[in-house]
Amino acid sequence: MDIALWITAGVLAAVCLVGSSKMFVARERLASVGASAQWVMEFSPGALKAIGAVEMLAAAGMILPAVLGIAPVLVPVTATGLVVLFICAAVTRLRRGERATITGDLVYLVLAAFVAWGRFGSTPFTG
Repeated sequence: MDIALWITAGVLAAVCLVGSSKMFVARERLASVGASAQWVMEFSPGALKAIGAVEMLAAAGMILPAVLGIAPVLVPVTATGLVVLFICAAVTRLRRGERATITGDLVYLVLAAFVAWGRFGSTPFTG
């Protein structure tokens, strides 16, 4: 179970790290990627930078506390925060009528919930 939680945390960290590109790429360029990226035009550049910063912190929070052994309880706390983030992403997609692109958000939501459940409950970090 511990290995599955580590792999899942790593996948979520990678997803969040890629998602944090919103901080560095202009929203017009992000919107030109495809129909699933049109949501960025509804947010200000400042809001996109804030979302990107949250995702970058989440990427760090999924791995570093456990690896460094400093406050490893932050891993399930971060995973819980990601659950909220992906719920908001799914709501945004539903509000925009993008039902076909909501699958990824729901998969990531389930993965984050799995890490939160596993690290808070069945397989917490010891020490």
